[in-house]
Amino acid sequence: VAGEARQPSGLPSREIVRADPKERGSVEFPVPGVASASEIDLADFEYSELAVVAESCQRCRLAKGRTRVVFSDGNPRARLMVVGEAPGANEDRTGLPFVGQAGKFLDLLLASVDLSRKDSVYICNVLKCRPPGNRDPMADEIEHCSPFLKRQIALVAPEVILAVGTFAAQLLTGTNRPLGKLRGTVYAYEGVPLVVTYHPAALLRNAGWTRSTWDDFQLLGQVMDGS
Repeated sequence: VAGEARQPSGLPSREIVRADPKERGSVEFPVPGVASASEIDLADFEYSELAVVAESCQRCRLAKGRTRVVFSDGNPRARLMVVGEAPGANEDRTGLPFVGQAGKFLDLLLASVDLSRKDSVYICNVLKCRPPGNRDPMADEIEHCSPFLKRQIALVAPEVILAVGTFAAQLLTGTNRPLGKLRGTVYAYEGVPLVVTYHPAALLRNAGWTRSTWDDFQLLGQVMDGS
């Protein structure tokens, strides 16, 4: 596992932006110490323990309708961590993130910068359970589920994070700016370089965003080379 991530070098035209904690949107990580008494503190859990707790999680309404908890895929010692938004129908059925057409598209984008989920990428979502009808995640669902993500990031200790989709990008940058205005910049989450881009599922509906996404992955490749 990589240690503390180094700020990428060789990107003079890209400034790493650290979000002002006072400039938060409505969705953010819960403040330590304010979780309800029914919630388990995840801060000291090791990886295998965290996955077991997630499998039995009843923190929010999504637990009632799920088929499978979708915890992660890929290598937990990977250099790159990809954070998506929430499982869809295929993910709920298989228990793996980013399967189906969106997953194939993501794999192609990763391959364009010589990355593979089999060995060099760890993939997870902000939410571990599928919202009904594939609706957008709700703020309280993100609040209940984000401690799992926060602990996953700490345990995987990636060199670089890629946030895929609006909800993941806003959560990890700590802002509520539209994704179109967030992309194209290198941020930092807890000192780890962070790149944001469109969700592959959105590209299947909006082919006009494909070029911008390609540019985002080229930026990701530069950051990976400099990390």
